Amino acid sequence: MTSIRKILTIIDDGLLEAGKDVDPLYRKVAIAAVVENPYAGKFSEDLSEILDFSVGLGDRMGALLVDAMDVPVQSYGKASLVGVNGEEEHGHAFLTSAMADRVREAVGGGAAWISSTGKRGAAGASIDVPLAHKDALKVRSHYDTITVCVPDAPEPNEVVVIIAGASRGRPNFRLGGLRAEDVVGEDGLV
Repeated sequence: MTSIRKILTIIDDGLLEAGKDVDPLYRKVAIAAVVENPYAGKFSEDLSEILDFSVGLGDRMGALLVDAMDVPVQSYGKASLVGVNGEEEHGHAFLTSAMADRVREAVGGGAAWISSTGKRGAAGASIDVPLAHKDALKVRSHYDTITVCVPDAPEPNEVVVIIAGASRGRPNFRLGGLRAEDVVGEDGLV
């Protein structure tokens, strides 16, 4: 049975950008769960133990993300850091739609796929979690990242599973293109 060693919540409140006050608040949150990798050190065609576990993990992490955001989530992303006895595929197995659909539900829906990345690394490795608008992937203002590092994880037989969200697009965005308010109405995509 897969188990969680610990869960971390990282809150990054952007208050000032280029000498200008950020209003409304630009909050980015990452939830990182340090999870036992049941397939570390061995090859298996069947990764169902991870897939099955990830449903409940998505529920738990999604609820934590929403609580920590304290405002609606406008963009999201996910990532995994796999300990050196595991495969990158093990990390991605935690991030499939089995988990991601639960996160979408927690944040009130999301029409766009959830950007993701993954890699192998030793304890203390960092990863940049990609963020994109939850309802319209081509909204440039919401392209961003949040960097996550857990100093004592992943251990060789662990995976750090991460979901992240942001409360708005980047402060001072001025590169043009599709705008969130042009795409998303009160009932979702227009």
